Amino acid sequence: MVGEDKAELRGLLEILPPVEFCCIYGSKLHPNNKDETSMTDHIIGVADPRQWHSENLNLNKDHYASWLVHLGGARMINDIANDIGVGVHFNPFVSCNKKMVKYGVVRMHDFIQDILRWDRFYLSGRLQKPVNILVDKLDIKNVNTVNLKAATSAALLLLPSKFTEEDLYAKICSLSYMGDLRMLFAEDKNKDCGLSAASTLVSSLPSSIRSDMAMKLGDKRIVDDSGRVRQVVIGSKEQAAECMKRLVRRRVMFSSTRQAAAGLLTAGAVHGVRYVANKMCKAWKSRV
Repeated sequence: MVGEDKAELRGLLEILPPVEFCCIYGSKLHPNNKDETSMTDHIIGVADPRQWHSENLNLNKDHYASWLVHLGGARMINDIANDIGVGVHFNPFVSCNKKMVKYGVVRMHDFIQDILRWDRFYLSGRLQKPVNILVDKLDIKNVNTVNLKAATSAALLLLPSKFTEEDLYAKICSLSYMGDLRMLFAEDKNKDCGLSAASTLVSSLPSSIRSDMAMKLGDKRIVDDSGRVRQVVIGSKEQAAECMKRLVRRRVMFSSTRQAAAGLLTAGAVHGVRYVANKMCKAWKSRV
């Protein structure tokens, strides 16, 4: 993907209805990725997914599983994304400019909430890694600084007292894989550092994580006038790190499982099997 200009990367957008946000993420952005057969992954943000899918079905019904087109339409596509998945509908194996692409469509409100709060920790995890933003009408790049700061704090909480810059980036990238179905056998071997620094790091985590940590760690919490948890008073860095890791892992496992189920359902039998096979192959290659 290195060397491709914006015009070529925006090829998919030329055949889709208007969007409010679009970025490319995933392995295609890696400079050492020479696999021309792998899909280019996109996140598409829209104001009203149901209306957007309705328009897209008129333009690109071949992007969707045939049974969805004939039996369900935009309403079922949106219902499956929200009721079974985590608010994202993916269309994989879309041919565009002689290349294979995959795009996931999400409501902008849900997208922003996940970035700021990590309620589902699904798309927010994708934006903690390098992305190539093609459309950004709501300044998501700026909003995402909150997500990046929280990810950095979470990574520092999990790292030992001595680490390299590479260790930090690697830990940030690993957050969204904790609890992922494909990464169940991965282990984390990080250990200890200072308590005061740990308290500061916890205070930089999203409010939903801080609140859950406060509940898990007991009554040691400081709240504001509205009752929102502003600071969690922790007994040790290890205690905080383990608590946060479990919360993040639970969110990732819950979201990845739901989204996998929704993806298999909406992709259709052939594309579903093909997609799972590709994921298994990629996971196997990463271990050998």
